Amino acid sequence: MQIEVLFSQWDQYELLDSGEGRKLERFGEVILVRGEPRAWWKPSLPEREWNRAVAIHDERNWTFKPGAPREWLLPCNGNTLLARFTETSKHVGVFPEQWPHWMRLAKHGEPVRDRKPRLLNLFGYTGAATLAAVRAGFETTHVDASKPAIAWGRRNQELSGLKDENIRFLLDDAIKFVKREVRRGNRYEAVLLDPPAFGRGPNKELWKVDAQVADLLADCGQLLSDDARLVILTMYNTNASALMLRNLLIDAMPHAGGSIEIGELALAHSSGDKVLPRSLWGVWQA
Repeated sequence: MQIEVLFSQWDQYELLDSGEGRKLERFGEVILVRGEPRAWWKPSLPEREWNRAVAIHDERNWTFKPGAPREWLLPCNGNTLLARFTETSKHVGVFPEQWPHWMRLAKHGEPVRDRKPRLLNLFGYTGAATLAAVRAGFETTHVDASKPAIAWGRRNQELSGLKDENIRFLLDDAIKFVKREVRRGNRYEAVLLDPPAFGRGPNKELWKVDAQVADLLADCGQLLSDDARLVILTMYNTNASALMLRNLLIDAMPHAGGSIEIGELALAHSSGDKVLPRSLWGVWQA
């Protein structure tokens, strides 16, 4: 059994440095500093390099230098993603470490019996994976509990020139939606899950990943068609491990056959040999 580390090679993103609970990043032409709880080491670059950042998040608020944009566009494998500073979060609308997953989707979009394969993206956020799937050839259903995230995803669809593609953007609780899909008999060839550690659904439904992800995965296993080809699970919990994701996938698809791979998503420093771990992943593949 191997635990594989996958790195982003997206040219619109660069991890310039990290350390002492921070990371120095470039998104397109915009350099920013954000908190990073996994960065326990010392920074490699001098402070003058960190001072190049035009936006800094202190885990409460953003501070901007004069001329800093509030939003900007990032080309991404044929799509266009809107990056934006928000008042409520340190995130800018895209997780660059997910780039290997977007590339994996590009290899699995071949037709199924003269139709497009169907993909379900749960906790879809602003839609980077959804748009990658559509570009690969999938008919895609995107579910998220955040109304602003759904609107952001639709905006990314428009910016990417995919407005005519029939993407189902659904504001819904992932658990309830999947159970309804099982009862309706709807089936998918691929499922993506990127659950938060804790969250609330659109009607204040409580989500705790450690208590609920196993049952959700089991229900997702029931959604797989006879032509299923891919399940991707990503998890950012610091108290989890890749081996835990493997066990979850084994339980969720006991009769599915295929193979399971596990590992970490990480970002390589452009300033040296250090590697910043970002999340865990597990993939079931037919």
